[in-house]
Amino acid sequence: MPNDSKSTWIIDLDGVIWLADHPIPGSPEAVDRLRAGGVRPLFVTNNSSLTVEQYLAKLAGMGVQASADELVTSAQAAASLLEPGTSAVLCAGPGAEEALRSNGVEVRSEGPADVVVVGWHRDFDFHRLTVACRAVWSGARLVATNEDATYPTPDGLLPGAGSILAAVTTATAATPVIAGKPHQPIVDLLHKRAPNIELVVGDRVNTDGLLARRLQVPFGLVLSGVTRSADEAAEVNPVEVAPDFARLVARRGGHR
Repeated sequence: MPNDSKSTWIIDLDGVIWLADHPIPGSPEAVDRLRAGGVRPLFVTNNSSLTVEQYLAKLAGMGVQASADELVTSAQAAASLLEPGTSAVLCAGPGAEEALRSNGVEVRSEGPADVVVVGWHRDFDFHRLTVACRAVWSGARLVATNEDATYPTPDGLLPGAGSILAAVTTATAATPVIAGKPHQPIVDLLHKRAPNIELVVGDRVNTDGLLARRLQVPFGLVLSGVTRSADEAAEVNPVEVAPDFARLVARRGGHR
């Protein structure tokens, strides 16, 4: 359970702590600096591809020690929308499957099912698209872990979960429920997990910035991921814009 006496920073992962499998220089040390200053980091990602254990191992491999209660994923937000005992066809990765099964949802390889869950995964292909669409055509609700159009890497952007979702919605004309940042399911989850949120840190205006607005807390923008210019952030008016997380912590870490 979170420590209610500590302030919490909500920190994105992709584009803030790392780019794909490469840590962003200074980010692990910046997390240590926050902890030393009495701030609780809560890592919140829209990337549903990895399991909780995989995320914690990836963080540890980059020098960031974290526990399961310091991680919230869009997969968990999506799973919170499904009742135990319901069934789901998965068009997503292992993280989404883990979250669904942990919530008592039966994961099926094909329909019919109550829900189709779409999330980011690298092995998306025509077969998965067909299975997902047929389940929706047969009456399944459509839930997406998130709608990020792209995914940042050191070599540039890749198509994100929103691109996969677009294929399903184009074929089915279904309107999806979006679980991840900045939408209400993950907002509700964060209210339960983080009672004293001080700041949201992220690299995306339309997810992290709008999440901060929904939570009614300040937004700190880093330019190490998708957003490359402070001019792109006028809509959400960040309290700080920094080249990376390390420099944002250096500027804001003592301003509590």
